[in-house]
Amino acid sequence: HVQLVESGGGSVQAGGSLRLSCVVSGYTYSADCMVWFRQPSGKEREAVATYDSDGSTSYADSVKGRFTISKDNAKRTLYLQMNNLQPEDTAMYRCAAVLCGSVRTGTLRATDWGQGTQVTVS
Repeated sequence: HVQLVESGGGSVQAGGSLRLSCVVSGYTYSADCMVWFRQPSGKEREAVATYDSDGSTSYADSVKGRFTISKDNAKRTLYLQMNNLQPEDTAMYRCAAVLCGSVRTGTLRATDWGQGTQVTVS
């Protein structure tokens, strides 16, 4: 298993930007495929950005063109650059290591989770 620690959340005005970080430690080979999830208060969790082991990425329609997921293996860090934030982006954001096979099937089975970082857009 791996340990995941997020940071970078905060409060911003609409149109602003934030960059979330997720530092990976432990058995990092199980973190080849990773996902940023978010869960607004009282709503279901959704996957917003996925990073596959071959470097390919995918995004929820609601964030396409605004969010960018990236990974720095040397720093063992997953990032989520969020631009043009809107109030509907307000949520708890969590990174997760997922089974790479589940990325290809779209089921996104997480094996490890970070504790989350809150993003609030007003």
